[in-house]
Amino acid sequence: MNGSLLLRNARLLDPAKGEYAEGDLRCEDGRIVEIGPGLTAGDVRTEDLRGAVVLPGLVDAHVHVTASTADLGSLPSSSPSYVAAHSARTMSRMLDRGFTTVRDASGADYGLADAQAEGLFRGPRLLFCGRALSQTGGHGDSRTRGANASDDHPCCAGLGRLADGVDAVRAAARDELRKGAHHIKVMASGGVASPTDRIDSTQYSAGELRAIVEEAEAANRYVAAHAYTARAVNRALELGVRSIEHGNLIDDLSVELFLRHDAYLVPTLVTYWALKEEGREHGLPESSWRKVDEVLGAGMAALDRAARGGVKLVYGSDLLGGMHRHQNHEFRLRGEVQPAIDVLRSATSTAADLLNLTGEIGTLAPGAYADLLVVDRDPLADIGVLAEPEKFRHVIQGGTVVSG
Repeated sequence: MNGSLLLRNARLLDPAKGEYAEGDLRCEDGRIVEIGPGLTAGDVRTEDLRGAVVLPGLVDAHVHVTASTADLGSLPSSSPSYVAAHSARTMSRMLDRGFTTVRDASGADYGLADAQAEGLFRGPRLLFCGRALSQTGGHGDSRTRGANASDDHPCCAGLGRLADGVDAVRAAARDELRKGAHHIKVMASGGVASPTDRIDSTQYSAGELRAIVEEAEAANRYVAAHAYTARAVNRALELGVRSIEHGNLIDDLSVELFLRHDAYLVPTLVTYWALKEEGREHGLPESSWRKVDEVLGAGMAALDRAARGGVKLVYGSDLLGGMHRHQNHEFRLRGEVQPAIDVLRSATSTAADLLNLTGEIGTLAPGAYADLLVVDRDPLADIGVLAEPEKFRHVIQGGTVVSG
């Protein structure tokens, strides 16, 4: 029976409580319906786990499934069908790594989300924002200095769209929401993989950012902002942005503002590690590679500052091209700073809260999606267990074993 499964003799891990319960877990029609000792079921697949650990399927809240190369400026010249084929393979491999839900931080659209939901290819549930909004010369503007004509063609593959001025950003936000965006992504500071902006710049005026936030909130959605420096982060938080992506250069005021505005931070440490190690061989231009050092060393310090200050932290990887394979290494990097349970929450229960899917994902509670990960070792004793997907016993999606 599709989506029906009984797991017996498991150690069931509740991320919110940080506790284990010994017992069984039963899934029906893709949902968790019952947990407890000595469960029984009719004609369903039954597996005796003999003490293996069951935890909720993992969440990565900052991916770019369409980033088939680290040379983001080349994407608009790629065929959309070619990029879609790459995306399907990328998402399939994410599922094998235990990620059953991912939030795309620009590039993916309703077509990929619908295709995954309809089972046209295997992969995690996909929450998309469409194109990220960028000012001219901002992090989403991939043109070199010598390029004058806009390369902002909605029919082509790419991560960003250019919009300048309050009226234009309102229209752009409304357009992405029209197409079903789960959230709006905005470039609020400079970045690594863009050719003409400084990392320490702020981007968009206060009026433009406020207009984007208003449009998202009107649609019961929220804004996620790419921002590195404390100046850019603090400004975005004060203007109503709910999710800060990266945040490598935050300060103590940033921590205070995160708490005051009930906002979330999504660090993406692994991408800088990967870009430094092998970015150039995967297409990252030399000029962008030289920018990596500006944010690489600060990332761990920012994570420590945020964690000590009580900021709500969510798991993100932000990997590009052939570097996607390092997605689980983020667990090891965060484990150098945070207790294992906090790292686990960032990829389960806290991520669910950010994604407005509390009770649906990131939990083993009855009623949640039966998206599960089965491992043989205790991740609370060693979070590195989650950095070794080749050793996972099972990945379960909607009550069906899809890997292992």
